Amino acid sequence: MKLVQTMINFDGRCDEALAFYQKALGAEILMCMRFKDHPEPDNECSGKMDPEKVMHAQFKIGSTVVMAADCHSTGKPVFQGMSLSLTVPTAAEADQAFAALSVGGQVQMPLEKTFFTEKFGMLTDKFGISWMVMVTPNPQACQA
Repeated sequence: MKLVQTMINFDGRCDEALAFYQKALGAEILMCMRFKDHPEPDNECSGKMDPEKVMHAQFKIGSTVVMAADCHSTGKPVFQGMSLSLTVPTAAEADQAFAALSVGGQVQMPLEKTFFTEKFGMLTDKFGISWMVMVTPNPQACQA
């Protein structure tokens, strides 16, 4: 079995991001290991890092597990060429999630009705993560 998971480098803002996604989306923190927890504190990686920064974390949104870390800890994460897509069952849940993720971020496309779903919108959150939020689309047959 193969599994592809998302790993997000918050570059020094991981604790802030975990707290934000807990509040905004009800994310569940599954684990959080700090650089100070490394069994070899003077190794090449953790020896150069702030011991309080996140070496590896996992959080769950719905049934999806996302991994996160602080990596270089510059405080300037850069995300390009990718988006996370959040699909929810109702328009009310889409409204709530979109509003919560938008706090401190920037809306690219307001949440509105489209030809493929009751609500769809795009935004970049305050960490620079691009999100697409939508209500579960109505099933349609693909016609060749």
